[in-house]
Amino acid sequence: MRLIECVPNFSEGRDAAAVDSIVAAMLAVPGVFLLAREMDADHNRSVITLAGEPGAVAEAAVRGAGQAANVIDLRRHQGAHPRIGATDVIPFVPLEGTTLEECVVLAEWAGRQLWERHGIPVYLYEAAARSPERRNLETHRKGQFEGLREAVRDDPARRPDFGPPELHPSAGATLVGARKFLIAYNINLDTDNLEIAKQIARTIRTSSGGLPAVKAMGVALAAKHCAQVSMNLTDFETTSLATAWNAVNDEARKLGARGVESELIGLAPRKALEQAAAELLRFDVFNADMVIENRVAAVMAARRERLGAQLQPFLAELASEAPAPGGGSAAAAAGAMAAALGRMVTRLVAAKTRKAQGDAAPFEELEQRYAAVETELVRAVDQDSDAFLAIVAARRLPKATPADQQARAQAIEAATLGAAETPLRVAALCRELQALGARLAPLIPAVMASDLSTAGGLAEAGFAGAAANVAINLDALPADHAGARPIRGELERLRGLAGLAGG
Repeated sequence: MRLIECVPNFSEGRDAAAVDSIVAAMLAVPGVFLLAREMDADHNRSVITLAGEPGAVAEAAVRGAGQAANVIDLRRHQGAHPRIGATDVIPFVPLEGTTLEECVVLAEWAGRQLWERHGIPVYLYEAAARSPERRNLETHRKGQFEGLREAVRDDPARRPDFGPPELHPSAGATLVGARKFLIAYNINLDTDNLEIAKQIARTIRTSSGGLPAVKAMGVALAAKHCAQVSMNLTDFETTSLATAWNAVNDEARKLGARGVESELIGLAPRKALEQAAAELLRFDVFNADMVIENRVAAVMAARRERLGAQLQPFLAELASEAPAPGGGSAAAAAGAMAAALGRMVTRLVAAKTRKAQGDAAPFEELEQRYAAVETELVRAVDQDSDAFLAIVAARRLPKATPADQQARAQAIEAATLGAAETPLRVAALCRELQALGARLAPLIPAVMASDLSTAGGLAEAGFAGAAANVAINLDALPADHAGARPIRGELERLRGLAGLAGG
């Protein structure tokens, strides 16, 4: 599986309905998962953590920024956190099966889309920056929205990477980048003296000769009547959470203050928390296997290697009262099993052919295609559930005002269209499996015919289930809906292949 994380920051931390509409716009993209959502009234900022397939997550970020431009006006925005945009920053982070270089490509793509679709100028930062002097967020945020709005017109060094030397009137500009995992970590002091927090931040941050891999600033939290040292730990293995906590407290004591509590913004790796606990508790020996949850997870992972243990959780979810997974996921799973059976047959025949010194290349080619289709269908099992849950989320959006109702209707429409696109892809893949089976059938020994026949039956079941899910979602849209017409046309084309698919 290929996964990335994206942590877009929006300049709105007080209006839950506005943030709801932004999140709904992002979750309407199939293959995107919401990991965390946090709003801070003092910072007047929301941090949303997404994960999923790279292309889907990048598309979700672009859609979220477009919706943010509709509901956030920086000309009326006030908050403790510096910002230059309604969507202030969009970082892409490699997780599983992806690289930082791939995230740079995504950042370039997303930046261009933000300008072309929404008229929002973009600055590329961190690993995506086009020059070393543009890597740091602080460089771009100098003067914030109000200062940048003036500077961009006259200073060539402040011009965006995408868009002209002019900010969006209400949405400003957006920073889009690629980086490694970062921990946003804040420590609240027992004083409301902002200067103390600022002095501590200056002392501990890397740019002032302090701790390595630390960015820090002092902010005032009006709601809590305290000052805060707000930090980004860009490499927690170099400077841990515990080291940051101790450093802030050491400097605070010199100034007659102390840290009273801390907070994470977004998510942190388990390893970072284990490392901090071991450091603060001063264990003489510690490793991750000493954490019972880690040990249990390792044992359970080994157990799940068994086929029945892998299948049972999915069946339990399918049988539950939860809204997803449902028929669309089951259709994709049937198709995946058909592909796996086809792959098994081609591997066996290829091995037998090689042993007889024959040409196994045709079977190897078929096996590769079966494997690719299987991978896509396995992903579609979750994508179908995600697409349905996006409709559920859109239906929960507020509808108190005409503007709310319009935004809600648009979100439902977009999510419904997405929920039709995923099973349409499943239907197409199942038809392809039937065509592959028709090619393979004359070439295999009679003893393998039952396996291939079973694969054909599963592929047909997958197609029927997927087609039904496409149809039910299209029925929820107007008959003349422009986005629905090509989907209907493709579904009818696939239905017409029934006599040609074989199996």
